Amino acid sequence: MRETDTLRNESAAMISVEAAVVGGGPAGLTAAIALAQAGIETALLAPPYKGDNRTTALLSGSVAALTALGVWDNCRDEAAPLEAIRLIDDRGGLLRAPELLFHAEEIGLPAFGYNVENRRLVEALSARAGELPQLQWFAQPALALDTGDDAVTLRLADGRAVRARLVVGADGRNSFCRQAAGIGAESGRYPQTALTANLTHTRPHHHISTEFHTRSGPFTLVPLRGSQSSLVWVADVRDGARLSRLGAEDFARAVEAQAHSMLGRFQVGSEREAFPLSWQTAHRLAANRVALVGEAAHVVPPIGAQGFNLGLRDAATIAEVAAKARHAGGDIGSTETLAEYDDRRRMDVRSRTLAIDLLNRSLLTDFLPLRGLRGIGLELLHRIGPLRRALMREGVAPMLSEPRLMRGEAF
Repeated sequence: MRETDTLRNESAAMISVEAAVVGGGPAGLTAAIALAQAGIETALLAPPYKGDNRTTALLSGSVAALTALGVWDNCRDEAAPLEAIRLIDDRGGLLRAPELLFHAEEIGLPAFGYNVENRRLVEALSARAGELPQLQWFAQPALALDTGDDAVTLRLADGRAVRARLVVGADGRNSFCRQAAGIGAESGRYPQTALTANLTHTRPHHHISTEFHTRSGPFTLVPLRGSQSSLVWVADVRDGARLSRLGAEDFARAVEAQAHSMLGRFQVGSEREAFPLSWQTAHRLAANRVALVGEAAHVVPPIGAQGFNLGLRDAATIAEVAAKARHAGGDIGSTETLAEYDDRRRMDVRSRTLAIDLLNRSLLTDFLPLRGLRGIGLELLHRIGPLRRALMREGVAPMLSEPRLMRGEAF
């Protein structure tokens, strides 16, 4: 991406902008694009994102937002629609919940969303970022952040400084923006490991995402284009270590066994990754002219396709709140502006985090009453159409926290 030519050789220069975004991952890129498209002069401070082999399931509201931001057309052809979601109780035992199949058409949607490789999504976001005159991308990491009453000063690795009224911290779970703003966080680990890979298979997925609920966590196959799917396999720590050591062929056979050969024979189509399952939630989402988005604000297990979609709602909301303040002649980084952002995002983040945590823990427990309640809940969803449809609608587009971009409305 471009550097500002007049500043290229001025290591001590001060760059003044209205907003600065720290972090060039998908959440940071989305925030920078949304702010710039709202007419706010924005600096993106981050080296080019290296990407990974994982995928992102973009729910329908996220697709609407990316469409409004001019991003979706650049990655649409690389994405696979998620037309249905299948839940299978694979815990064994006598108390087995019914298999559930949720169809997007039941709530008037062609698909719940689309699954796309992270690298393709980042390429599309990066291309759009380069088209916006209000956005400057400085391919330097920010090393220090000094808060002040009227502005924040960020020091770049090459010695330059950026001064902004609002800083958006999109710099991940170990966010230095969060620490510099004086925002604490609580965190913890689960006794589980998540393994991810992209796979090819011999039977069609029919655009159905299938999630097996096992005693060690969810085992999920999400459609990709053609006869491919992305895998998220949550296993206990010991089994996760064993699976990580398997060769590609043995790992593919283990996936096939766990999937009960539903998609036929598998082959591993990408490098595998494994990481410990953890959670983290910031005590506040904003303070001292710093707003947190994505994993700087919240880390959730890769269950239910909520992680990036939460982060995209963060990005859309801070851009909307900042644009509102600017249009009213106010301060986009003021205490009042950040309080509105925190209020609008708090309930969505907490409710989704709690729901994911309860689902995960309900699979790990052998406490019969809790297992029974989980089974009853799934049975009710199976039998009661209005309840099932209400859950589906809330899952793809939360009514109480939906920013305008998620409805496809530009600023």
